[in-house]
Amino acid sequence: MRLWTSSILGSDTQLNQGSYYEASVQRPTGVAPLQGGVEADVLVVGAGFAGLSAAIELAQRGYRVVVLEADCACAGASGRNGGQAIVGVASGQGLLESQLGRSDARRIWDMSLEAIDLIDERITRFAIACDRVHGYLYVADSPRKARALALELETIRRDYGLSCEFSEGSAVQACIRSPRYCAAGFENRSGHLHPLKYGLGLLAAARSLGVQVFEQSAVSGLQRGAKLVATTGGGSVTAGFAVLAGNCMLGELGPRVAPEIRPRIMPVGTYIVATRPMDADLCARLVPSDAAVCDNNFALDYFRFSADRRMLFGGRVSYTTMTPRSLQAAMRRRMVAVFPQLADVPIEFVWGGFVDISMNRAPDFGRLGNNIYYLQGFSGHGVALTGLAGRVVAEAVAGQSERLDVFARIRHRRFPGGSLLRTPSLALAMAWQQLRDFF
Repeated sequence: MRLWTSSILGSDTQLNQGSYYEASVQRPTGVAPLQGGVEADVLVVGAGFAGLSAAIELAQRGYRVVVLEADCACAGASGRNGGQAIVGVASGQGLLESQLGRSDARRIWDMSLEAIDLIDERITRFAIACDRVHGYLYVADSPRKARALALELETIRRDYGLSCEFSEGSAVQACIRSPRYCAAGFENRSGHLHPLKYGLGLLAAARSLGVQVFEQSAVSGLQRGAKLVATTGGGSVTAGFAVLAGNCMLGELGPRVAPEIRPRIMPVGTYIVATRPMDADLCARLVPSDAAVCDNNFALDYFRFSADRRMLFGGRVSYTTMTPRSLQAAMRRRMVAVFPQLADVPIEFVWGGFVDISMNRAPDFGRLGNNIYYLQGFSGHGVALTGLAGRVVAEAVAGQSERLDVFARIRHRRFPGGSLLRTPSLALAMAWQQLRDFF
């Protein structure tokens, strides 16, 4: 279940490996595969945001940490996503209130704000240049969706204190110059960044703290016990604790590593195009605040401008794990429907890959036995929430599990249909939701 990526210049048939993000960074050298046996206090599986964040937090507490990555650091969703750092969780607070009560739902909300602050703390402490921008715009494209957005934002303001400027009708044009939207809400806690620059900054930070990171080192087995032994093609790691942070990519290892949690997440394909750089005045007219933008449809569109003034437009979700046909043309139609002003602007990159979702869209954090922890189910909120996840799992390893236990109390169901039918079942359910959005 590898992430696919392509750079497209001119047509869907002219393909080269790499996304816009990969094309705009220089990856570090010297991150070799594991060879031989290594001992550690904590093994982390996965060198994305969650795994690297856990490694940083553990190293700061004095633990010897080894990170095993099947590909290269942030090669999965961490390095390919829309770069939107969002408060809250994807399920919304209502589900948390119904399962945990208002008090613990508020604790998770407050932790999501801490997750935003943690990004900025790490950017400052480790001097991570990742094009950080504050500002987020929620938009609605129908009267029904506008009413739902207004209710949601008012509820969050009243119950959780998030201030949001709501606009509707013609006033929306001052927030976003698009004919598509009839309502918008702006808040300044959420925002956006270059995810791969941020992820590689976390990698450098972890290594500077003494964390051993091994790329191209897929875990082929995990022997459980008081001492855990993870094996790869080139060696093994023996550790007292393990943190599984592979998210949807962990599904490949599920039968050998964590079969208990594998059925609770699903891989969902999401896709992004990047235009060529545009005139600064045009960017300022389209989104004056330079905020990240997301609509409130079930199959949503999300977009923002990059630091070099490219429109990064995401959406076109696939629930079948199959790449949609004529993807570049389909993504252009979606982008131009939002911004007709971009009809003649060339697309220079299109890429995509899998993110993990849980059945209820709530994060799925917990433990297996006494010494294996897992972090999964970020469901589109991973840019910010992964950092917080790494912090709370490090606290749990250190014996302070109260905050992890709040997340562990969220009830999760397996996706229906078993290994053969759960993907088709999900695709049918999502098609029904998309049909509801359309009408």
